[in-house]
Amino acid sequence: MKTPVHDAHVKAGARMVPFAGFSMPVQYTGIVDEHMAVRTRAGLFDVSHMGEIIVEGAGALDYLQNLTCNNVARLEVGRAHYTGLMLPNGAFVDDMLIYRLADRRYLAVVNAANLDKDRDWFLNHTQGFDVNVEDQSAAYGQLALQGPEAPAILSQLTTTDLSAMRYYSFAETEVDGVGCIVSRTGYTGEAGFEIYAPADATARLWESLLGAGAPSGLIPVGLGARDTLRLEASMALYGNDINDTTTALEANLGWIVKMKKGDFIGRDSLARQREEGLARKLVGFEMEGRAIARHGYPVLREGREIGTVTSGTFAPFLEKSIGMAYLPAGMWEPGTHFEVGIRNRTAPAVVVPTPFYKRG
Repeated sequence: MKTPVHDAHVKAGARMVPFAGFSMPVQYTGIVDEHMAVRTRAGLFDVSHMGEIIVEGAGALDYLQNLTCNNVARLEVGRAHYTGLMLPNGAFVDDMLIYRLADRRYLAVVNAANLDKDRDWFLNHTQGFDVNVEDQSAAYGQLALQGPEAPAILSQLTTTDLSAMRYYSFAETEVDGVGCIVSRTGYTGEAGFEIYAPADATARLWESLLGAGAPSGLIPVGLGARDTLRLEASMALYGNDINDTTTALEANLGWIVKMKKGDFIGRDSLARQREEGLARKLVGFEMEGRAIARHGYPVLREGREIGTVTSGTFAPFLEKSIGMAYLPAGMWEPGTHFEVGIRNRTAPAVVVPTPFYKRG
């Protein structure tokens, strides 16, 4: 499949790759160049492959409370939050954002690779709730404008007071005359916005934003830099750092688990795990030399394999090799040393606090 911006990517000379059923740009001028543009100026991402599911009805709140681990009741209209779509074992069907559009209307934004199973999970759990669930992914395009210059760039195309928008807030407004949802969110650790637009207007918005941002150094950015940016910010990637076997507590995402809100799918398993203690937890690490850890590399201590690297890369802005891995109890404290197996040798690594990068 193609996103609404596909032709613009090809015209700009992007290297296109298949991703989650879509033809997507992995890079334009190069991953390091694009990464540094986002950290120092601004970058524009096409994320129209993401899935959008509308949940509405008198029972929408209770329904989402049952499916997810965060407390949807605390969302006011105009606010969003990060949460997990949960399995009975306390692990993830997916991670996602939920936006409260109106009193009884919500938007769930899910990972493209998981859209089919997420939609089925939503639809298979409607019994007993007065709710309507509709996959509207084809109707939406989504662009992410990220970086320190993002507010100044976007303000040229909208009358909305962007300076008044808090993190995880949003506004239904116009951008360059197009009705959009402008969300103060992102997957880079930078100031920025995610813009949900009608699919047939997304390509025009892409060009408008690039034009408005050109004097500020805005450039298009592909999936490659999106991955290095999110790892510097210690943001989990489904399929790497979290999946249907990793619980929210193990994934160091206890801050999105609201046990006091009442029952939800997976609550019993998480309560039991919290009481008994974790056997493993996702931690961040740095390589102590020039070696680069990659996804799937073994983690060892005293020659014994104790885990696997879930994400790893050379971090362009930090100028060091970083990664994340699940380590057993007793090895979570910063300063703990271990080794990463790289081909036929091992390289030293050390646990460090996360996030690796925090803006400003």
